[in-house]
Amino acid sequence: MGCCGSTERAKREWKPLEDRSCTDIPWLLLFAAFCIGMGCICGFAIVTGAASRLISGYDSYGNTCGQKNSPIEGVAQSGMDQTNNKYVFFLDPCNIDIVHRKIKSMALCVFKCPDKELKTYEDIATFAQTNGSELCSYEVPKNRYASHPDRTTKCPKLPVPPSKSLPVFHRCMPVNISCYAKFAEALITFVSDNSVLHRLIAGVMASKEIIIGLCFLALVLSMLLMLVIRFISAVLVWILTILVILGSIGGTGVLWWLYADHRKALNGTAPQDVPDVARDNVQALLVYAIAATVFTLILLLLMFFMRKRVALTIALFHVAGKVFTHLPLLVLQPFWTFLALMLFWVYWIMVLLFLGTAGSAVKNNQTGLVEFRMLGPLQYMTWYHAVGLIWISEFILACQQMTVAGAVVTYYFTRDKSQLPATPILTSMLRLIRYHLGTVAKGAFIITLVEIPRLILTYIHNQLKGRENACARCMLKACICCLWCLEKCLNYLNRNAYTATAINSTSFCTSACDAFVILVENALRVAAINSVGDFVLFLGKVLIVSCTAFAGVLALNYQRDYTVWVLPLLIVCVFAFLVAHCFLSVYEMVVDTLFLCFAIDTKHNDGSPGREFYMDKALMEFVENSKKSMPVRGGADAKDGAEMKPMAPGSTLA
Repeated sequence: MGCCGSTERAKREWKPLEDRSCTDIPWLLLFAAFCIGMGCICGFAIVTGAASRLISGYDSYGNTCGQKNSPIEGVAQSGMDQTNNKYVFFLDPCNIDIVHRKIKSMALCVFKCPDKELKTYEDIATFAQTNGSELCSYEVPKNRYASHPDRTTKCPKLPVPPSKSLPVFHRCMPVNISCYAKFAEALITFVSDNSVLHRLIAGVMASKEIIIGLCFLALVLSMLLMLVIRFISAVLVWILTILVILGSIGGTGVLWWLYADHRKALNGTAPQDVPDVARDNVQALLVYAIAATVFTLILLLLMFFMRKRVALTIALFHVAGKVFTHLPLLVLQPFWTFLALMLFWVYWIMVLLFLGTAGSAVKNNQTGLVEFRMLGPLQYMTWYHAVGLIWISEFILACQQMTVAGAVVTYYFTRDKSQLPATPILTSMLRLIRYHLGTVAKGAFIITLVEIPRLILTYIHNQLKGRENACARCMLKACICCLWCLEKCLNYLNRNAYTATAINSTSFCTSACDAFVILVENALRVAAINSVGDFVLFLGKVLIVSCTAFAGVLALNYQRDYTVWVLPLLIVCVFAFLVAHCFLSVYEMVVDTLFLCFAIDTKHNDGSPGREFYMDKALMEFVENSKKSMPVRGGADAKDGAEMKPMAPGSTLA
């Protein structure tokens, strides 16, 4: 199959769901090879002992706890048999290195974590003699803990807090994590009173049942909104349109009134008594009023010419609601995607931690302690692993988009809805796995190519913050903004390319070109759907967050033991917005897929025998109303009316 080849596109006819073949096989092989490389990195980390060092832990001399060790050249206390000492103990667990995100303290392998507070060095010596767990460095004898000259650096910081071992990871961590709360307070610069953070954390713990209940409420509200939005979409759209028009006209009128009022006051004052600021304000108000007038006129013209396309948006929302009625499993798509992403991210973080303890033991000349670093070509494995995070995450998201597109395409192009497969979602998923994984991998890779430089530039911008000049800062922000816009455009084109692939089983490039042509032919309709439709979905998100926050205020009102509501409400609102975004993004994908199917349907069918429409009754009513309202005259009006008429094969949509 050609890539963006016009010959194939001219000869091919749209045959929904008829022919099915594998697409972009080379990209599937490339993606499989890349995943094998990711697995090899994990295997390397396990084979070289990084996994055991991560789980069992190691001391500051390079000894892995719970096993025999080989000596390290130049390190006196290395090569010790730590079979009986299975836990890692930090001499100062609250000394955290913010830059390198690790505990900046000497670590030792001990037999037992101290289960009670040790206030003096004599208590530490008694604990060592009683339990056989030496909490000072290996070269310090137990009977010299209190008198050793280096006891402040070789022994724990007093008092030693009681600690317990972490599950799976054998690290002794303090039972009371107040030191970490104080560390967090140091990072939160806007908190002037340190007790505020303690009250916030205590409030979250006291209200955890309410928070969980409100999060579940947000989940239920999101599901309900997806089912009922088709009944309220018309009202929302027209209310939105009226508010935008009234707001723009009212804002323009206020600006002109302010200009006239300031101008009158200026004329009533002697020229020598008028301050320069007043003249500047009048000039600025005049510019703002003119700009607002131009904006309002353009907006009114757009509203007038796009009024019929707003009706198409309403019809698409109505049909999208029916899609969720016939395909209820679509509601569960965010769950499966979230689960897949979480499993992959957990795997990725685990391998990253493995890589952090992989490599050769190197002595730090400043501290005299041992660190594990990857030297030479092995250090590039971390970069390979980072690219894998972006590509595979985008691949998982693209699989969801292709699955949703395939299910909606099956629904749209099945004339008799009673003949739909028992589980269209599962059918679409199996079709994706069998035929189109290469297409999804290629689309995800294109997004990765744009996302990587954007993230690199963002990192550079953050690192240079406060040190670069204004010109460099502006250029960096402009590049980041351009890459972000390009990424959003490619994401939108990718979704439509997946829909074209689901319809006609073509390769990614061919599908992207076909989808792009359809979108360009329907540019005004696309603008109406993306502006009005996206704002309606945004209002839906605001509605869910507002209802959840209101319920949270009512629920927390009865939590008399806790008066600071900021953090629990913030957690609930953020979660509610994320849940609403996940669910309504699926709704957005359904609307976009329906629109592309509708555009193809009206382009290649005209309702005559043998070329009947596939569309739903609501869309059919839209087409019929458009045909009735089409003016029979030439010029621009005829051109606009022709756009609304169902097209015969080979014709285009304006």
